Amino acid sequence: MLPHIQRDLGLSGTQIGILTGLPVIFFAAVAVPGSLLIARTGVLSTLVFGLLVTALGSGLRALAPAAHPLYVATMLMAAGIALMQPAMPAAVRRWLPERISLGTAVYTNGLIVGEIVAVSIMLPVVMPLVGDSWRPAIALWSAPVVLIAGLICVLAPRTPADTPRDAAGTRAPWWPDWRDPLVWRLGLILASVNTMYFCTNGFLPAYLESVRRPDLISAGLIALNFGQLPASLLLLLAAGRLERRVWPYLVSNLLAVLSIGALISTASGFTVFWAGLLGFACGAALALGLALSPLLSEPIDVPRVSAGMFTISYLIAMLISVVAGATWDAIGVARAAFLPIAAAGLPALVLAPTLRFRRPGTRVGR
Repeated sequence: MLPHIQRDLGLSGTQIGILTGLPVIFFAAVAVPGSLLIARTGVLSTLVFGLLVTALGSGLRALAPAAHPLYVATMLMAAGIALMQPAMPAAVRRWLPERISLGTAVYTNGLIVGEIVAVSIMLPVVMPLVGDSWRPAIALWSAPVVLIAGLICVLAPRTPADTPRDAAGTRAPWWPDWRDPLVWRLGLILASVNTMYFCTNGFLPAYLESVRRPDLISAGLIALNFGQLPASLLLLLAAGRLERRVWPYLVSNLLAVLSIGALISTASGFTVFWAGLLGFACGAALALGLALSPLLSEPIDVPRVSAGMFTISYLIAMLISVVAGATWDAIGVARAAFLPIAAAGLPALVLAPTLRFRRPGTRVGR
């Protein structure tokens, strides 16, 4: 949609950069308020509120007459999504305490399928239906978000106490314990996959342009993004067997790092293959990483540990993106941008063996 929006609103390149960067900033900034909202109103209320805020922001984007109102609407939409992020692991821990990996695989699969479907049908299907206008095309996506909020209200399991409380019945703490090594380990592990996936999406077109293979850009991006889908489907089938095991984290992240190295060593059809394999590895690592908070935290701590994890992971992803661009500028070669991107995958390889899983129902030690 960006070319349509840019042409209609007269946005500059800098304004496009701001527009695409705002969601990531708010994903990091609003994760902790999401934990607060869970502690005060409960998991179910936070999910529904986050969905409605997302729908409102998305609808307002379609009405924006200029750049600054578009920024505000984008921030509102991103804030709604960010509120839901710590709520999803908490919902899995509360609603499926014995099948955490399966629950995580289900909603991760939904994230990936939703991303692929939206991108795939926007230009060939949705735009022709609304007269090739970007405004109703964007506004149209608010409707299913509102519908999903209604379905959650009707179908979500009702637990005796939706708002997290400790053994004494007091409200759960919501502020992440930044001194807790677990928060930083989980944040760094999730940062590895976020960085490799998002930064490769951003820098792959520039790399292919630099090696004079712009014809591979579309195929490479499609392979990278669609490659996540087989991984998420595989985890749906094998979630129970992989739960509370360390080796899947090592294999998926190692495969991602190796795929990046192979990708920037080629400029042919193999580049598309390695992009697809990278997407597969990142899809698996994402589902596995999102399950860590409910698997390793006490039930009462899942929202705030998740909030800390998301905050750290998105901040690092933004930082590595800047460092990757600076590395490209300093060395003068586009593939140099992938050096810090690949290096960002190393923390997961170091930290995954330090994870100490417990059997279901046992208390997690610090």
